Amino acid sequence: MSAARNRLVNALRRSMLQRTALRRQADTARAAFKPSALIDRGKYRLQAKVDDTAQAVRDEFRSNRLPIALAAAAGTLWLLREPIKEHAPRLARRIQNVASDLADRLRPATAGAAEDIEQMEEDDEALR
Repeated sequence: MSAARNRLVNALRRSMLQRTALRRQADTARAAFKPSALIDRGKYRLQAKVDDTAQAVRDEFRSNRLPIALAAAAGTLWLLREPIKEHAPRLARRIQNVASDLADRLRPATAGAAEDIEQMEEDDEALR
């Protein structure tokens, strides 16, 4: 009877261990399928993909700087094409006005301006 009893005790212990392991696995599975755990796992995977993509973009930009920069500038100009069409004529007129004012300032003095300078010098001498 003791051999049969030992077998029953051993079987009971094994079944308790198996039951404990099954409960642990069920608790882990339950926790894994909770909405917060699913969201966290999705966030982690999305962040990993974003990081991988950003690294790939950085590597490509390092190896092809000029073509990518030109494409980015062209894309930005294309996106802003309507505002540029609207504001470009006014901006061009302003630039032309500034350039003509600057050219007027840099031109040599005319004969009338030379006479004004001589008159000012005479007035200064008269005051002395």
